[in-house]
Amino acid sequence: MSLSCNIFSRKIINNDILIIHKSRINLSFYKYCNIDNLMTLKNNLYIVLNTLNVFGRIYISREGINAQISVLKKKYYIFKKSLKYLNVNFQKIHMNVSLDNTQSFWMLKIKIRNRIVSDGLVNFQYNNDNTGKCLKYFQVYKMLNNSRTIFVDMRNIYEYNIGRLKNAIHIPGHTFRLQLKNILNTLEKYKNNKIVLYCTGGIRCEKATAWMKYHNFKHIYHIEGGIINYIRESKRNFLPIQFQGKLFVFDYRMMEKVSNHKLSLCHKCNNICDNYINCSYNRCHRLVIQCKYCYIKYHSYCSTRCMVKSFYTTVNVYK
Repeated sequence: MSLSCNIFSRKIINNDILIIHKSRINLSFYKYCNIDNLMTLKNNLYIVLNTLNVFGRIYISREGINAQISVLKKKYYIFKKSLKYLNVNFQKIHMNVSLDNTQSFWMLKIKIRNRIVSDGLVNFQYNNDNTGKCLKYFQVYKMLNNSRTIFVDMRNIYEYNIGRLKNAIHIPGHTFRLQLKNILNTLEKYKNNKIVLYCTGGIRCEKATAWMKYHNFKHIYHIEGGIINYIRESKRNFLPIQFQGKLFVFDYRMMEKVSNHKLSLCHKCNNICDNYINCSYNRCHRLVIQCKYCYIKYHSYCSTRCMVKSFYTTVNVYK
């Protein structure tokens, strides 16, 4: 039986957080490892994390764990210590601390899935011992200055559109599944080069390196903790950062600013802009880049069509 459910509504939780402001840290982490009793782990995670007032989204599967969470600053070390005792495989997990600690989550959700990141791969068994070499931030800095090293962005196109490493190649595909289908052909001509894959926190590019190694790519690398760790550690150690724009994140904040570069255009007026919104029409909720002027003009909708449809839907509800 699953214990992982939220007792209180989102509205009550939101109000409580707004009334009692507490300093929190936004974290992300993952680990590819064998997990057997998923329901037991799910229930134990929920009991421990709920006690520590942790919010966020956690996926577990037989191949490991993937988490984006918000932890009370004063309970951060207790959380890390507690996690180690929940499963023997969690003894060494790299923790990514976000660049921005604005409130990101409002409740705790833990789900069991077939994979901790959806890949669509058939007849392929991920092998921890056959992945690309993991790079520290200072190694990334050195390789960025090597013209024969190819950097490859394994994030979705909407992530790539607002921020990326300078000169990085983006693999075609709107999802990670599609990118894995396209990556071999796209990078075939670079097979003799050193190839560094990166994504937000590391989980997608690590699996992608295993897929490429399986297909006989030899000089394959990925970044420890993903691009977010490269940015954070480079800042901390006063190294130049070659990531331009904003970093897309999968929570309430949506974006973290890295540099002043604006790499995209408003989808309505084509003015320079890198701000995402979700269309307010309940049957749309499309993610689009929209400037402040168009946001006001279209009342937070992605188009006139959605604005009109939403108006008539509301009118019909109150008839």
